[in-house]
Parts: sequence; structure tokens; C-alpha cells
Amino acid sequence: MERIAFPGAHGFDLAARLDMPEGPQLATAIFAHCFSCSKDIAAARRIAQRLAGMGIAVLRFDFTGLGHSGGEFANTTFSSNAEDLIAAARYLSGRNMAPTLMIGHSLGGAAVLQAAGAIDGLRAVVTIAAPFDPGHVTHAFRDALPRIEAEGMAPVDLGGRSFCIGREFVHDVLETDLTPKIAGLRKALLVLHAPRDAVVGIDNATRIFAAAKHPKSFVTLDDADHLITRAADAEYVAEVIAAWSGRYLDLRPPAPPPGAPEGVVRASESDRRGYLQDISAGPYHHILADEPRAYGGSDRGMSPYGLLAAALAACTSMTIRMYARRKSWPLSHVSVDVTHDKVHAQDSDLTGPNRIDRFSRLIRLEGTLDADQRARLLEIADRCPVHQTLASGAKIETQLAD
Repeated sequence: MERIAFPGAHGFDLAARLDMPEGPQLATAIFAHCFSCSKDIAAARRIAQRLAGMGIAVLRFDFTGLGHSGGEFANTTFSSNAEDLIAAARYLSGRNMAPTLMIGHSLGGAAVLQAAGAIDGLRAVVTIAAPFDPGHVTHAFRDALPRIEAEGMAPVDLGGRSFCIGREFVHDVLETDLTPKIAGLRKALLVLHAPRDAVVGIDNATRIFAAAKHPKSFVTLDDADHLITRAADAEYVAEVIAAWSGRYLDLRPPAPPPGAPEGVVRASESDRRGYLQDISAGPYHHILADEPRAYGGSDRGMSPYGLLAAALAACTSMTIRMYARRKSWPLSHVSVDVTHDKVHAQDSDLTGPNRIDRFSRLIRLEGTLDADQRARLLEIADRCPVHQTLASGAKIETQLAD
């Protein structure tokens, strides 16, 4: 995560965070936070970090007058927020990271809809709990509206914090009609909204969706609250955005150079009281590993030896299929069963009292194969790379991270 500042639409420096992937950067997104919130709200932080883990760099920043950004919030308007988003896109383009995705939460979602048409190269837009009518936000301080109109501005309490709201802001949100902006979006749109949202009702999502032209999608957030405060809800939002945007953005990782390893496989402990492990290989592949209950685990994933047997079985099946396809042989299906146990070295005609690992394979070949073809495919099974690694042994180098 990189802390940065860039010039906003009205000359003030806007404080931002740029969440970068650890691996290849596949796309860039801008995240617009909710009304009177900041870039550091839990939902923004969790969604940005999860998307970064999937290869999407995310810029989240404080609008003018909020958080650590310069300027006075009382002098901002809904339109100036949209202009700040355009300034953020300009900044990213200057770093050769032009955004192709914009995500807006609550009023930030409305601002994204307002600004999206002015950003070249943008391909997809996501709204989270966004109002169809930006003027909806005035419900949060309706009692102060007469004073704001009479005096030009007035302090209001929003979520336990005091903000000064100006007359221009009120007039701007009340006069803004997003219908033509949504209808002319010309970008893929994903609408995310919770049916039980008590702050911005689900009817807002209905109106946004109805006003938009295809391609458009709607995903319900079930019982999530308006601010997406639960970590599980933020994780779900990020995963949906990543899966959906893959249809409209080129998220294919670049090909590795010849001879490069496949990448880093990371096992991370999920519960120190047990043995459950989260295993990830790049941004898209995730599995669980565990121990059986009899050994103190929760049995929620395969054991490490089970995963090793799975690698041998899968590699054997792939190698057989690859050879049969190259030969155009009538192999209709292949399956491989692998079992693992420990045997004494002398049981395998080896010297010494030590126990060794023994993997047993049972290969099933289906199709109109003759005896010679079946025998040849059995020989090819031993050429599977994982088989050769296990048979020849491997050198393991270990070091502690700083």
C-alpha cells in the first residue's frame, strides 16, 4: 500500500492510498467512499485490499475537505466530488495506470455514475448501496435544511461527527438528475445493494438498474448493512466485483518467461488452535488443508499427504491425456486413484531400517484402445513430472523471512 497525494479538481491536495498487487498488476480501479466518510472506512479498506490480492490496483482517496485531504468540506458540492474522481483518473493516467474500473459506495456510487462518462478508457462501473437521486443524502440532515438555506451553511451531526454543509451542496444534490448519465453510460454496470438497507432503500438500486442499458447486472447483498461493516460482506463484495469485472476487463496475467517457476504457493494458518490452512496460488486459486479430527484437526480440507497424492494423481491423468491427444488415440476418459502409506525400507528391497513413502496408483483407461495402446499409456504414466520428482527426490531450501 502506497500513501500518495495528488491535486484535486480545485487545486487542493487529496490524500490517497494506492493498494497494489504483490504480483502482476492486471487492472486499475478507483474507489469512491460514502458521504462524509473517508478512504479508510472499513469497507473501502477491505474491498481494496481484497481486489489488490486478485491483481487489481485500487486508488482510494479522501474527497476535498474530508479525511486528510485539503480544502473545506463546506465549500464542496456533489459536482465537485465527481470532478475529484476525474482528477484521480487523470493522476493515474499520468502514472501509466489509467483506470478501467470505478467503484462507488453510497453517495460515492452516485458520484461515480456522474463522472464515468468523462473518463476515457473506463470499461466498467460498480455501485454499492448507491442512491438513484443524490438529493437522498439530505434526509440525513433534513432538520438543518432551513438554517442552511437561510445562513448559507450550518453544522450538522453525521454519525456522531460534526460537518458544515453549504447551501451550494444542497442545491447541487437536489438539482442533479442522474437518469441521462446512467442511460448514456456506455460501460458495463454492476449494481450491488442489500434489500434491508435502512439508509438507502433497495428501490434506488431498482431505478439505477432500470435506467441503465445493457450490459448490466444486479447482485443482492442479502442482510449486509449500508456501510458494509462486516468483514465477510466486504470480502463477498470484492469477490463478486473481481469475478464480474473479468468479463469486461482483461485480467489475464502475463505469461511467465521461459523456465520461470509457476509462482508462489502460500499456506497461511487460519486457526492457531487447530491445523486449518488457507492455501493460495496467485489471485484465483484457493484451497484448504487440514488434518483429520482424530489428529486434532477439523477435517475441512485434505491433509498435506492427501494434497501430495492429489498432485500425483492429477499429473498422471494430465500426462496420459496429453500423450493420447497427440497420438489421436480413442481415449474417452481417464481416472487415477492414488493411495499413500509408509513401509519399511526392506519391504521395498532397500537396505536399512528406515521407513519410506509408498504411493500406489490405479489407472483406469476408457475407450476403444488396443492392448499396445493401453500398455504404452501405462509407460507414459511414469513420465509424469510429479512422478519423476517423487521418484528422484528433491532438494528443499529453507530460510526465515525478515
